[in-house]
Amino acid sequence: MKNNSIKTFDEFWPIYLQLHSKRTTKLFHVVGLILGLILLSLSILTQSWSLFGGAFLAGYGFAWFSHFLIEKNRPAAWNYPWWSFISDFRMAFLFLTGKL
Repeated sequence: MKNNSIKTFDEFWPIYLQLHSKRTTKLFHVVGLILGLILLSLSILTQSWSLFGGAFLAGYGFAWFSHFLIEKNRPAAWNYPWWSFISDFRMAFLFLTGKL
């Protein structure tokens, strides 16, 4: 996926889904996202910078682990960080509601 070759989110979404074709990859993303959100919330409540860093490690760690070892591809976040961030939430919602 070349940087800047995709111009709209509607173009990006199907490619994002192709990069997350395996159920295990989606599950790792959902777990990382939920754990990251929990740690982020705790970080804000306790004003702890280590928990803040842990939120990013959890979110990206679970996701990138699944890309490198399960999907065997590169994370879309490397080229499209904002759209990937939004897509993680969209995919998690659809996965958890059984619509994906």
